Amino acid sequence: MSTVADARIKRSHIPINAFVKANACPATGTHHLPCPGYVIDHIQALACDGPDHQSNMQWQTVAEGKAKDRWERLGCRK
Repeated sequence: MSTVADARIKRSHIPINAFVKANACPATGTHHLPCPGYVIDHIQALACDGPDHQSNMQWQTVAEGKAKDRWERLGCRK
C-alpha cells in the first residue's frame, strides 16, 4: 500500500537555507524559519522536473500553496 510519504521527492536543505537567507519571511521580516502562514514553494514543481534550487523558490501563503499543489498533482504526474 502506498502512503503520502512514499510520493514525496527527496530534497536537500541546502537550497532551502540559501533561499531563506536571501529572502526574508513576509510575515516576520526575518531570515529564518518558521515563517507563520507561509510556505516555500517551487515555482516550477519538482514533480514537473523543476530544479531544487533557490532560484526556483518563492514564498507563498499556505492557502495559495495548497491550491497550487492540487493542480500540480494533476498536471505533473510522471
